[in-house]
Amino acid sequence: MITGTGESAERAQDRSPHRVLPVTDRLWTIPNILSIVRLLLLPVFIWCLVQDRYGWAGLVLVISGLTDYLDGRIARSYGLVSKLGQVLDPIADRLYIATTLISLAWIGVIPWWLLGVLVARDAFILAMYPIVRRHHLPIPPVDFVGKAATFNLLGAFPLLLFGHVAGWWTTLALVTGWALAWWGTVLYWATGLIYAWQVRHMLRQARALEVPV
Repeated sequence: MITGTGESAERAQDRSPHRVLPVTDRLWTIPNILSIVRLLLLPVFIWCLVQDRYGWAGLVLVISGLTDYLDGRIARSYGLVSKLGQVLDPIADRLYIATTLISLAWIGVIPWWLLGVLVARDAFILAMYPIVRRHHLPIPPVDFVGKAATFNLLGAFPLLLFGHVAGWWTTLALVTGWALAWWGTVLYWATGLIYAWQVRHMLRQARALEVPV
């Protein structure tokens, strides 16, 4: 689903498009340990929801977001991008996001139709995968809009949970959470449309370079 901010393949590049970071075979790196911690927190998140401890569940999401940010930052800054991390990090991201969305819809924090809108966007992206693979097209890099969509959505989920805990912060958390959720959803679909345009543009270029037999 939503792309996180960790050490996946598309995020394992430096900010400069001309520099490719080395990839190590090391297993026990700090970024990989952070990804494992994020996976271990997943059952804790589910347990908190089952026990109706929404505040603690929201805190787990905040910690998960911090580990997601830190593993990518550390990997890029200290040359710790690893083959394991390129696989482990996106798996952790997608498991967390899928579990969060389904869980929040199940307990009524978000409506099911919002889950459907976000899943439909992912289905839209996946529908283009056969074309990308058939023509050996590169995966378009994550742009600012995509990062903004991820930031808004991942920031919205813990706030919406905090909004279901009684306190002086309840209204503020709900208003801010839903504002981020709406903006994130719009930007999430915008990234999907941008991705489709990029694939269409690359496909036209590839066809123009084909030598007729």
